[in-house]
Amino acid sequence: MLWYCRFKWYPHTSVTQVRKRVLEQDAAGTNQPEKIKGWYNLAGGGAGFMLVESDEHDVGKLLEPYMDLMSWNVHAVYELDYDKTIADFKKDLG
Repeated sequence: MLWYCRFKWYPHTSVTQVRKRVLEQDAAGTNQPEKIKGWYNLAGGGAGFMLVESDEHDVGKLLEPYMDLMSWNVHAVYELDYDKTIADFKKDLG
């Protein structure tokens, strides 16, 4: 399953804290980079999102080590093929 994992740093969180945590979790092998399909920061910093391919249990394990530094808003998502979707809409509307 694909998950949209939006994050926002808490007001007390610093860039140094985030960088250290990411490196700590990478060294511990808990970041699961093979499951991260995209990692995006918003312009201005302090927020962004990741696309994670995982089951529900594993996505929680991936995000938990960061929960004291940032809040997470997580949703299951699925991709739509544009051409097929347009064709289906046209068919449905007759």
